[in-house]
Amino acid sequence: MPISIFHLFSIGVGPSSSHTVGPMRAAHQFVCNLQKHKLFHDLTKIKVDLYGSLALTGKGHATDIAILLGLEGELPEKVDPSQIALRIEKISQNQQLLVNQSCLISFQPELDLIFNYTKQLPYHPNAMRFRALSAEKIIFEEIYYSLGGGFIIDHSHAMEEKSAFTDVIENVPYYFETAKQLLQHCKANQLTIAELMMENEKKWRSQEEVKKGLLHIWQTMQNCVTSGCKHTGILPGGLGVKRRAPAIFHYLSGEEKKTRQERDQAEILDWVSLWALAVNEENAAGGRVVTAPTNGAAGVIPAVIHYYQKFVSNATEEGIVNFLLVAGAVGILYKKGASISAAEMGCMGEVGVACSMAAAGLCAAMGGTNEQIENAAEIGMEHHLGLTCDPVAGLVQIPCIERNTMGAAKAITAARLAFIHGEGAGRVSLDQVIATMKQTGIDMKDIYKETSLGGLAVNVPFC
Repeated sequence: MPISIFHLFSIGVGPSSSHTVGPMRAAHQFVCNLQKHKLFHDLTKIKVDLYGSLALTGKGHATDIAILLGLEGELPEKVDPSQIALRIEKISQNQQLLVNQSCLISFQPELDLIFNYTKQLPYHPNAMRFRALSAEKIIFEEIYYSLGGGFIIDHSHAMEEKSAFTDVIENVPYYFETAKQLLQHCKANQLTIAELMMENEKKWRSQEEVKKGLLHIWQTMQNCVTSGCKHTGILPGGLGVKRRAPAIFHYLSGEEKKTRQERDQAEILDWVSLWALAVNEENAAGGRVVTAPTNGAAGVIPAVIHYYQKFVSNATEEGIVNFLLVAGAVGILYKKGASISAAEMGCMGEVGVACSMAAAGLCAAMGGTNEQIENAAEIGMEHHLGLTCDPVAGLVQIPCIERNTMGAAKAITAARLAFIHGEGAGRVSLDQVIATMKQTGIDMKDIYKETSLGGLAVNVPFC
């Protein structure tokens, strides 16, 4: 699968790219393959097994819901979030599944969707096994892995030890796997990182289509913020987490702010926090979000782009496009050099990567050099190394929502350190910090990697 910025920035639904978006895509692909092999006529039953992190925190991350929707033919970018609850209730009541909207079969979620809490498949912690049966006989079977950010790979490709992206090596003008290679291409061809990324993206679509697509991504992010600032109440899941974005928005934008003397320049941080909270509260509620590069970290990049648009002088639409192009380049480096899956890397693979991407994007939008951009990305990740993923009750709420505000603030600081106060020659390179991140993820105990078996998840009482 060729990797594109539109794979990193994909439109989906909450609360998780690895647990919701990826499994929905995998289930959809499975039923498409059933149809391709003309097996619907004999199909009487589908059974799904979830392993590792998908089993341990799957219910809190709505993996079961995503699987059912995918089996019925839905995709994350097309499903109507407002109809999801009704669809799932219908499946549960009727004990039936309309496979790919064309084949009605018996389906009992409590029996046919199995959470294997103590088992894990060897390739990746986020594993799914799909079995199609005719009577009691298995007629088709596939295993998929959810790699983070909504990316999936089937077992056959995984066992061939192929990167999901190897077929793109000869197909883009400037192939790179490391920041060093990226900067070398830029220097040799007198290109900015944004210009290089545009040339690569033009392999699949025109420059105008790339720009239009990125601005559509940005508009979707803005819509998510707007929605998050309007919706009040308690987030689902039982933790009793109250939505805070509407009250903060009212405070910051209300008429009373003109007369309150205690307000100071630190309100910029309040705005940044607001934008991040709005996105991640929408994500936690299962709303429409953009993976950036994951759902759990979806608030960082929108918050930093909003900061650029509202508080950076001479902000332009071109700056936003360049922001996303450069952020995408950095995301590709992490995808190739480490992982954006919290089940492998902890939260440094989500909020840490998003912070690094946002820092690079903001530095580029403000006019930073390629070297300053690389330095900004490095700073953004260096101070997230070792960050655990320990969601309370397996929900993408505590500490996930607030963590996005911290990631956004760090990204702005990193970009300003690199652009205003740096020359781009950091003591630590981006490649070195990515390698360190990967090794840290390998060394980190599994209880701190999206399993809810350690950290806050076991120290915060939940009834």
